[in-house]
Amino acid sequence: MGSYKKLWWTLILTLGITFGVLGWAGVEVYRQAPPIPGQVVTASGQVLMTKDSILDGQTAWQSTGGMQVGSIWGHGAYQAPDWTADWLHRELLAWLDLAAQEEDGVAYDALPAGRKADLRDQLKQEYRANTYDTARDTMVVSERRAKAMEQTASYYKKLYGSDPELKSSRENFAMKEDTLPSAERRELLTQFFFWTAWAASTERPNMAATYTNNWPHEPLIDNVPTAENVVWSIVSVIVLLAGIGLLVWGWSFLHKEEPEPQVPAKDPLAGFSLTASQKALGKYLFIVVALFTVQIMLGGVTAHYTLEGQSFYGIPLSDWFPYSLLRTWHIQAALFWIATGFLAFGLFFVPILNGGKDPKFQKLGVDVLFYALLILVVGSFAGNYLAIAHILPPELNFWFGHQGYEYIDLGRFWQWVKLAGLLIWLGLMLRGVVPALRQKGGDKNLLALLSFSVIAVGLFYGSGLFYGERTHISVMEYWRWWVVHLWVEGFFEVFATTALAFLFSSMGLVSYRGATAAALASASLFMLGGVPGTLHHLYFSGTTTPIMAIGATFSALEVVPLIVLGYEAWENYRLKERAPWMKAVHWPVICFVSVAFWNMLGAGVFGFMINPPISLYFIQGLNTTPVHAHAALFGVYGFLALGFALLVLRYIRPNFSVSHSRMKFGFWMLNGGLALMIFTSLLPIGLFQFHASVSEGLWYARSEEFLQQDFLQTLRWVRTFGDVVFIAGALAWVWEVVRGLFGLGGSQPAAVPAKAHA
Repeated sequence: MGSYKKLWWTLILTLGITFGVLGWAGVEVYRQAPPIPGQVVTASGQVLMTKDSILDGQTAWQSTGGMQVGSIWGHGAYQAPDWTADWLHRELLAWLDLAAQEEDGVAYDALPAGRKADLRDQLKQEYRANTYDTARDTMVVSERRAKAMEQTASYYKKLYGSDPELKSSRENFAMKEDTLPSAERRELLTQFFFWTAWAASTERPNMAATYTNNWPHEPLIDNVPTAENVVWSIVSVIVLLAGIGLLVWGWSFLHKEEPEPQVPAKDPLAGFSLTASQKALGKYLFIVVALFTVQIMLGGVTAHYTLEGQSFYGIPLSDWFPYSLLRTWHIQAALFWIATGFLAFGLFFVPILNGGKDPKFQKLGVDVLFYALLILVVGSFAGNYLAIAHILPPELNFWFGHQGYEYIDLGRFWQWVKLAGLLIWLGLMLRGVVPALRQKGGDKNLLALLSFSVIAVGLFYGSGLFYGERTHISVMEYWRWWVVHLWVEGFFEVFATTALAFLFSSMGLVSYRGATAAALASASLFMLGGVPGTLHHLYFSGTTTPIMAIGATFSALEVVPLIVLGYEAWENYRLKERAPWMKAVHWPVICFVSVAFWNMLGAGVFGFMINPPISLYFIQGLNTTPVHAHAALFGVYGFLALGFALLVLRYIRPNFSVSHSRMKFGFWMLNGGLALMIFTSLLPIGLFQFHASVSEGLWYARSEEFLQQDFLQTLRWVRTFGDVVFIAGALAWVWEVVRGLFGLGGSQPAAVPAKAHA
């Protein structure tokens, strides 16, 4: 550890404490998950459903695309309703009408205000009361509630089928006809929806809050934010301010400016002869831009589906490629091309670490990994199609088709293939890293941190295998966010930071010591907030107050290191002027500058916008979430992957000359298109929904009545402008990479014109 001992111990203690907290929280999630009753019966003893039938309903929901068609407990897609909130509201209205007819002989709406208040009080008492008997593993509902459940279920059976009465609703929700063809499975689906609504309306034993901490907002039964929600929201803001203050003080008093090293006369990385494995990386870059192109085109179509739910400019596209399928492919393609860019960047460095030569059979390993990637993409996409088209037998859907969970949509078999690919990549990386670590002499600390991040990226995806098809959804959410948040936003962030530090120090642009210290400090900051901050996704997923407290407190700290990203952006931008040969990597560096900006705005500002419990209580599942998702996923990881791809391209095609005018056009169109998408469409729609959620309830903010208003339709049409701008910029960059890979460019690297800057 040498002179970095304090930084290493800080990182080790941070990881030990934070993973201890996350592990304890996992035990709490398992222990406190809302019970799935062995039986749900009426007061007269009629069995309405069982635990097995509820779990069968969960698998039926998964087979439709799950979180790609509406959402459950706020997690999923945004065009169709949140089924939990929607079911709950419909069942409550059905109960009130039944009560009014039985007790007063008129419809509920015809009653005077005082009588309505009396019935609403009865409603609250019945629905918030916990009638689950642990000893008998049985939940009892009243005869009236059973009738309300039956009426509500009838609506969903029609909606998920092809009943012409609800065709317009299916169009508005971007649902295909016969979303779930089997009448038997539609019946089971309604039982799962009922159970999620029951957990959201029923108080935990000896508590005044429901199993989902009173989410969703539903005034009819006083589902309102808990006192703990407000308290921990305020605490999170205080922690954020304190963290920023301490960071500024620490940066001011502890930060040491390292003397800038003497920049080499020539690019040190260009001095290595290309190895066979490095030359083989060209096909990885082609996959990056090919999948990037597919992803943005799919994004344009899925966005249009929010306007014509079953058509694309009049073409009945939903008959073959429904919204749920294209949204699945859109998200999975993004994850695949971004990951491929990261993997290629890592593999490029292996021969450099190994003294300028390939480890034995390295090219074979690179080729095997590439074809495994192709099999993964084609196989998982085909499985998604077969599942949503209901061609796969139901028992094979989870394994080979569609898991139903956003970001981990691919079937479990393909998930294993993906993990195998990551382990192959890990092995290929370690074949260069380990010999370099064993060499005597020299400072190996940055290399050791790079090794740690590589191992974490390779292994932690496996946490997504810790749940099964019939796992309780609260438990599944815990492990799903290990992948979506911890693996992606945590360890990939550390890998990217460390890899860039290693890159710039290897090029002689920054001091090795300064790069090592900065990378170690950044890793500790990322992990301090990022590991326990995983829990901020679980506030309302059937968890208890301690989960909310930990998630709110630590997720506020995730924003703290993003405050200094302006300085990092300036430092990166300044590097391009440090040596004449840096002009050849001008555009990768500009990508990294853009990453810092979107990290601050997308991950920082828009991330914290939805982090405090009181905020997320009202906006979970609204269009404010894709604001954060688009700005952070593409703005940060997308630009990183593109920067890595351009950097690798520069070295494996040393004689290729980019068109700087085209690159500049593409850069500003990508950034401008992303900004237009967010500020002219997604964010305004989300803010209007936010007001509706606060004033009426989540059910209304996600309802057909609200979302189909003319002015919101107009805002969704406006998004087309941002999409077109973004696609134009993307295609400009894609064409440059294709030119380089297939030798369609100039014969010499061109210098950046004096006025061609970002």
